[in-house]
Amino acid sequence: QVQLVESGGGLVQAGGSLRLSCAHSGRTFSSYVMGWFRQAPGKEREFVASINRSGGITSHTDSVKGRFTITRDNAKNMVYLQMNSLKPEDTAVYYCAASTRLSVSGNRSPRDYDYWGQGTQVTVSS
Repeated sequence: QVQLVESGGGLVQAGGSLRLSCAHSGRTFSSYVMGWFRQAPGKEREFVASINRSGGITSHTDSVKGRFTITRDNAKNMVYLQMNSLKPEDTAVYYCAASTRLSVSGNRSPRDYDYWGQGTQVTVSS
């Protein structure tokens, strides 16, 4: 059984920063590709970032490149999303996800993931 619990969301002004954290309950955390997704009301769930098992390879969607950084700490079963220079369009519920495998798409689709957290709200005001 794997549980993912996000934390760190909140309300910030445009240009501000937040760090989201995701705690993974499994004993084989390092076996999972990890990802962050976000979903705004009425919109499809959107890929934000992913990180491979060792943490050495990351991918970020174009809209957050240079502003967001995904990292992981396998010793602590944690994955993080550092968000800087936040914009109002970043407002969404952010979800942590875990994948047991590499996908053809590079784990950029929600369908590539096996486990999901409950989400944490990020709201960026103008």
